[in-house]
Amino acid sequence: MSKNKEYYKALFEKANFIPCESPEGFPPGGDCYTFTPGLGEGYYWYYEKPGQYNIKIHDFSFFEDQILNFEFPECLSVTWYDSISGEELSPYRSLNCNVIKSFLGGFEPYRALIHRNIPIRSIGIEYRPDFFNQILKDNFGDIYDDPKSVFKSIDETSDFPEMKKLLWDIWKYDGAKSSAQLYYDGKVREALALVFERHRKLKEKTKASLSSKDEDLLKSLGLYINDHYADRVSIESLAKIACMGTTKLKSTFKDYYGMTIADYIQKVRIDHAEHLLAFTDLPVSEVAKAVGYISPGHFAELFSSSKGLLPLTYRKAFRKK
Repeated sequence: MSKNKEYYKALFEKANFIPCESPEGFPPGGDCYTFTPGLGEGYYWYYEKPGQYNIKIHDFSFFEDQILNFEFPECLSVTWYDSISGEELSPYRSLNCNVIKSFLGGFEPYRALIHRNIPIRSIGIEYRPDFFNQILKDNFGDIYDDPKSVFKSIDETSDFPEMKKLLWDIWKYDGAKSSAQLYYDGKVREALALVFERHRKLKEKTKASLSSKDEDLLKSLGLYINDHYADRVSIESLAKIACMGTTKLKSTFKDYYGMTIADYIQKVRIDHAEHLLAFTDLPVSEVAKAVGYISPGHFAELFSSSKGLLPLTYRKAFRKK
């Protein structure tokens, strides 16, 4: 058994997962785990090609809030999240669904708070260093960038339909177990190529790096938005605060934060709404107003897109005993 598989076996045991048969709806060829009674429900599916990569499918929820604290082996991963609720703790940021996330393992411990009763549904590929370095050297020679910076560039990406489709194709694969390895090998290599091709295109779009002065101004603007997220702020007023023209602000803001100003404001609003739904008894319509939305229906649509559940469904799930 590989060292990596031994690591994950110990990780499953620590998290109170036990081996089980893969239920219907999971691909062939992997190992499947479920919870010991009383701790949660659902499944963790895992396929490994030792020394090269593993594929992981999460489809479970905890019955109580859980603090995760893991030291992963060195790896690079890309994952699509269909549903999740919680916060990464170092550094702190909310966990969002309907995004592609990347992760760099083996450098710092991973710490996160996962909220109770909210489903974690995701599928990802985790690459071992020897594998991705060899693949990249074979295909790109000396022209490829540092893999860690490449994977960082796709983190929290909501507009990567090619990767989302590839990962869901793996989850829904229903071919023979005997041919699964060939199928997974092809998809894993294709995903790696997609990541690097996307990074190459992003670099071509970036005409110049941000100055340190621009970075400081944009950082301050982000803090301003965090305090005034519920206000109706115009792009013109934000441009004055950032000491930039509107055209420059739009382009540099997206370069710095990886999203548009409108998407950033929406993210901050939805994160605050999540807290209000979980820890107050405000009606959903009042929660919508509190975070800056006049229409409860529009708010519900945005919340569902970001968190994977409608606001009232999220509140009921979070408070369920």
